[in-house]
Amino acid sequence: MGRAILTIIGILLAIWLLFTVLGMLISALKFLLWLGVLAVIGAVIVTVISKMAKS
Repeated sequence: MGRAILTIIGILLAIWLLFTVLGMLISALKFLLWLGVLAVIGAVIVTVISKMAKS
């Protein structure tokens, strides 16, 4: 009986760990996506300002 309970607890902990790691990965990818968007916006702003300064 104790072995069955420990097996069930182990499975539940493995599922919890899987969802935790999955959530962390999705969160990191969203952060990197926003960072990329901000980098592109910054590059566009610098390009526009440098073209305005030349003319």
